[in-house]
Amino acid sequence: MTAAGRPQREGLSIGAVLAQLRADFPDVTISKIRFLESEGLVQPGRTPSGYRQFAPADVERLRFVLSAQRDHYLPLKVIKEQLDAADRGAAAPAAAAVRLPRKLVSVPSVGGDGLPTAEDFEPGREVRFTQEELLAEAGIDAATLAELEQYGLVRPGAAGFYDPDAVLVARTVRAMTEFGIEPRHLRAFRASADREVGLLEQIVTPVYRHRDADAKARGDEMVRELAALSVTLHTLLVKAGIRGVTGG
Repeated sequence: MTAAGRPQREGLSIGAVLAQLRADFPDVTISKIRFLESEGLVQPGRTPSGYRQFAPADVERLRFVLSAQRDHYLPLKVIKEQLDAADRGAAAPAAAAVRLPRKLVSVPSVGGDGLPTAEDFEPGREVRFTQEELLAEAGIDAATLAELEQYGLVRPGAAGFYDPDAVLVARTVRAMTEFGIEPRHLRAFRASADREVGLLEQIVTPVYRHRDADAKARGDEMVRELAALSVTLHTLLVKAGIRGVTGG
């Protein structure tokens, strides 16, 4: 990885940098580039009037950051440590030592028939996002996030952080808004999911209340199996309904 130096006098604008990166990183936005700058991961120069000027080394630095997030799922803190080590000419930490499970930050895996399995609902290593990180990762603005929270589509934890599923929900809603759907239109999805969870909770709660040592393990396994079956049934019912709409 090339360390970032000071930009040349004739550097690239942030829009030009975005255009270069978009081919390999379709989800990148100007807001995300600005966020990475605010976190100290890239330091473009400035024109006398205050406009950013990115040198080729800055663009390569951004590519490294985006690749580390996408391919190795590294937290920004770890990426910055690697970049700082490269700036000093030292060996960067091994990425594999801190790599996060794929299922935490990507769309859940599915079985050979395209439907979810119980393994998709297994807990993984905890990953937390700040509000700024969620906005950058999902490509939405603060007003949209406020709407998502208002309608219960995204919920921060008690400490104010967001989990990877919140990022995926926000990305999904962003994609749906391109078809004219607004977050307020999606309240039915939240209500439906809550009803499904409530039903599963009623079924497994008696298992958790057993006094034997294996009760929790049995309950956890049961709820994962039921969750997979619930999502499978929902998916199949929607597919059947869509065939009616399309005449297929």
